[in-house]
Amino acid sequence: MASTESPTPASLSEREMQIIDLVAAGLTNQEIAEKLEISKRTVDNHISNILTKTETDNRVSLVRWALQWGKVCLNDVNCCTLPIHSDRIIS
Repeated sequence: MASTESPTPASLSEREMQIIDLVAAGLTNQEIAEKLEISKRTVDNHISNILTKTETDNRVSLVRWALQWGKVCLNDVNCCTLPIHSDRIIS
């Protein structure tokens, strides 16, 4: 996980994308767990898997990766090309 930018977009599950949206919205792992009604340990495992898949080292580089590949929409950044998903949170 030495690189902060993955050369290609990773294949992520819908749940992993949902968690990335919540990370990008600034929620802690505990807040994500409460919102999704899952355990914090499950969120921790998802975050770890997401960091590995995206070859990022931390939450900041993960959000940068997600913005780079159009995986999240933040305050009108990257919003024009994203499909609307009713189960995804867009801030």
